[in-house]
Amino acid sequence: MKKLLKLTPLMVLLIFASAFTVKESIESEGYDVGDVVEDFSLKNINGKMVSLADYQDAKGFILTFTCNTCPFAIAYEDRIIALDKKYAAKGYPVIAINPNNPDVKPGDDFKAMQQRAKEKGFTFPYLVDEGQKVYPKFGATKTPHNYVLQKTSKGLVVKYIGAIDDSSRNPAAVSETYLEDAVDALLNGEEIKIKKTKAIGCTIKV
Repeated sequence: MKKLLKLTPLMVLLIFASAFTVKESIESEGYDVGDVVEDFSLKNINGKMVSLADYQDAKGFILTFTCNTCPFAIAYEDRIIALDKKYAAKGYPVIAINPNNPDVKPGDDFKAMQQRAKEKGFTFPYLVDEGQKVYPKFGATKTPHNYVLQKTSKGLVVKYIGAIDDSSRNPAAVSETYLEDAVDALLNGEEIKIKKTKAIGCTIKV
């Protein structure tokens, strides 16, 4: 008869630690700064398909994974609209993508997206990640989770990943405008000082 392995408290702790380490490594997979991204084709709120290749005159993109229901995403809506108004004409339009599973979050279904965009007067595409195939490639984990992409001879390259700024809930308390600083640096031909920050928001619903 085989003897059963008796687990000591230390062994149990190591097993749990290993499990969390694996989970963290999986969640962190995705594009990093300097990586070339693949294009995608996602449905906009007007029913038309949108790809990054459609924007032939763009110098790059401000890509944000956001949604209707997360308080953090809602708090950033006006700032995202302002970013598009400021940078679209300079070659860096905003592309918003809703990565949430509507079966888990009905408030993030297609009709709700259309209604929210109309209420807020979105000036940019608001795309649905049907089948949740795009956000894992980017490694997005939060709403909002933001990426600055730049067109280069190699393709679209990730230049910044993370938060829009350092005050998720209160625009009046912002002291660091990470995303704006990144785009301004690219427009001025300068090196981005802060290329990665921690995205603050709600976990993407799968």
